[in-house]
Amino acid sequence: MVLLSLTREALSALWTNRLRSFLTILGMVMGVTSVISIVAGMEGLQASIDRVFYALGSNTFYVSRFGFNLNWDQYQQMMKRKKLTRGLIPIIEAGCPDCDEVGAEAYSSSHLKYGSRRMRYVEIRGETPNLMAMRNVEIVQGRYFSWEDEKRRRQVAFIGQVVNERLFRGEDPIGKKIRVDNQEFTVIGVSEKMDGPLVDGMDEFIAIPLSTHQKIYRQPGNPINLIISAVSLEKREKAIDQVRVVLRSARQVPYEAEDDFAIFTPDAILSFINDVTRAYRVIMVSMPLLSIVIGGIVIMNIMMISVTERTREIGIRKSIGAKKNHILAQFLYEALILSIIGGSGGIVFGYSLGKYILNALLEVYISPTGLAVVLGFGISTSVGLFFGIYPAMKAARLDPIKALSYE
Repeated sequence: MVLLSLTREALSALWTNRLRSFLTILGMVMGVTSVISIVAGMEGLQASIDRVFYALGSNTFYVSRFGFNLNWDQYQQMMKRKKLTRGLIPIIEAGCPDCDEVGAEAYSSSHLKYGSRRMRYVEIRGETPNLMAMRNVEIVQGRYFSWEDEKRRRQVAFIGQVVNERLFRGEDPIGKKIRVDNQEFTVIGVSEKMDGPLVDGMDEFIAIPLSTHQKIYRQPGNPINLIISAVSLEKREKAIDQVRVVLRSARQVPYEAEDDFAIFTPDAILSFINDVTRAYRVIMVSMPLLSIVIGGIVIMNIMMISVTERTREIGIRKSIGAKKNHILAQFLYEALILSIIGGSGGIVFGYSLGKYILNALLEVYISPTGLAVVLGFGISTSVGLFFGIYPAMKAARLDPIKALSYE
């Protein structure tokens, strides 16, 4: 009964100043909406990143001349390292019993043409045929190239969905000829479409046999990156150690010297990206929190004005027996109701924005989680209570005689 009475009185007071109350609630709604949508967006993007890197195979690892955290001096030093070459593949296969597959890739960039349609600066990947088995990528049309294609240096191409959509626009691409610079390639397969804004560049590619790539895009030493899969996830660390020993021996790295190559796993790449973007995520969450705090300040100002306007009313209540805690509860309850209404509205709008609008804009599945909802609602309610305490205490401490004489 007491809560019902307090609710009725609080709603009545807020309705009396409904424009002021509406603007306050609107500020809280916008703040909570921002928190929920941004937290949901970051969670969705994180899930998208996870899917991309773990699609590469959890038992897979990579060997490159370069590593992470490069500054210019480190880069210059690493440029002096010996290049990784295709000749290392049989050496690793012989010296790594816990390795399942050893493949290689190389990259370049080129212009594509099909009829009158063109694409500029598309990634051209040279790959050994066993890389497809290491990646969790589906073939939606045609096939991937074979070892026979690799052996004969055939000019065949496996294309990403972005290339398929832009060059062929609904036509069946299998068997069609595309020009890569001045070379003609036959399309033999198309990969599935990758979801999410972070993979658009990864979906815009053509893959050709590594031998063909090295013939056309010849570089001194024909450098490659090695991609290796262990027999199982449990054996991955042992396989990495075995590959490290083989490479140090093959590249004649002195015992006391550091590796002149880098080995990293998909989860190490993911951890690096998370470390780099951590400050950005904190800033993104802090911005809407600031708007909620501003909303709390607005609540405090409104409650202060309300106390001033209702000074005589407070005096009458005290003169007929209302205690300090009754007045305190009444004004605190008004602040709480403003926060609850604002938080509830923010949850509705934030959920809708995250689930329907951001999904369409970012092209990644985003569904606000319980964390986002609890965070937004909890912060708004806490802010309302915090900034409502001072006005409520001021109202409770008013002297009834002075309050009655207030004009």
